[in-house]
Amino acid sequence: MVSERMLGLGTARSVIRELFEYGKQRAAVVGEENVFDFSLGNPSVPAPAAVNENAIRILHEDGESIHCYTSAQGDALARRRFADSLNRRYGTQYTENEFYVTVGAAAALCCVFGALTCPGDEFIAFAPYFPEYKVFVEGAGAKLTVVPPEIEQFQIDFDAFGALVNEHTKGVIINSPNNPTGVVYSRETLERLSAILTEKSAQYGHPIYLISDEPYREIVFHGTEVPWVPQIYRDTVVCYSFSKSLSLPGERLGYVLVPTDITDAADVYAAVAGAGRSLGYVNAPSLFQQVTSLCCDMTSDIRVYERNCDLLVSALRDMGYHVTQPGGAFYLFPRSLERDDLAFSERAKQFDLLLVPGSGFGAPGHVRIACCVQTEMIERALPKFRALAESYR
Repeated sequence: MVSERMLGLGTARSVIRELFEYGKQRAAVVGEENVFDFSLGNPSVPAPAAVNENAIRILHEDGESIHCYTSAQGDALARRRFADSLNRRYGTQYTENEFYVTVGAAAALCCVFGALTCPGDEFIAFAPYFPEYKVFVEGAGAKLTVVPPEIEQFQIDFDAFGALVNEHTKGVIINSPNNPTGVVYSRETLERLSAILTEKSAQYGHPIYLISDEPYREIVFHGTEVPWVPQIYRDTVVCYSFSKSLSLPGERLGYVLVPTDITDAADVYAAVAGAGRSLGYVNAPSLFQQVTSLCCDMTSDIRVYERNCDLLVSALRDMGYHVTQPGGAFYLFPRSLERDDLAFSERAKQFDLLLVPGSGFGAPGHVRIACCVQTEMIERALPKFRALAESYR
């Protein structure tokens, strides 16, 4: 006998991964250059040269000790560099003792949910949302409630949110810039959310924490502002990853920031550390703790993603697709050309276009297009998108 829940998770294939695997199979038939795979959010630009240079230098200079254990919460020098980077950019005064280094943003989120969850607790997410939130929240023993999407600008439907927040709400999850829409929450949106959470926390007599999931924080276009959320709502915990900004998804390095001015900060930080211990997320890769902390003010060449998104938005709109302009990340989330986004995604396969149905993100009637591909592939795919649109006329 095995856990029925874990068996279900292990056998339920991700739609995104299924599309990716289908693409590889299809490429063997028609040629890789004839499959237009927009399924996976895998960075397509290389890491900054300083990443490899620092890794090589550290291995040469410190080759014997770099592979040893660090402190469970992360190497103190690396955490200090992370703090200094944020302090320079946002005028804050964080110290290394507010950071817990994790194996990517997924581990950061799991540690936070595990730390905060008490029996009967609920968390709220805003659709469209990263599907694994439900897995992570339920894995911590809590319930995930989803606010339906506001499909014009993909900001927050506050009327729907107000109807769902209740005395059991322990935390609210935001993801800006957003996966799958690329939309950035405006300062006005965040200030209104902060006012509601402050009011509800007082009403229910306990803090409602805001969990800000920020793997795309540095990937923004055309000068779009990404407000620093802890300066807008005090009880904010930040989960971060270097997978996207430094093009290092395979190295799995991120952190949790628990600012000292949040409610019960010392207990929350200790519980995050305890959750990491319980889940086995201790001692993130020591080499890349050093490498990312030395490169944490850098990004990969995000101009490529901006150019790709602009190219696709303009072309798709000309073809009759409805697309909200992304402010960052590297995704588009256009409306499908029929109500059933699963059927639309299947139809797109006839043109060798691999598009992820929006239903899995809590926003049916849309598809996700990952723009983190070669620009040349997008240019060759445009006739396919036009042919797909014309097939509905």
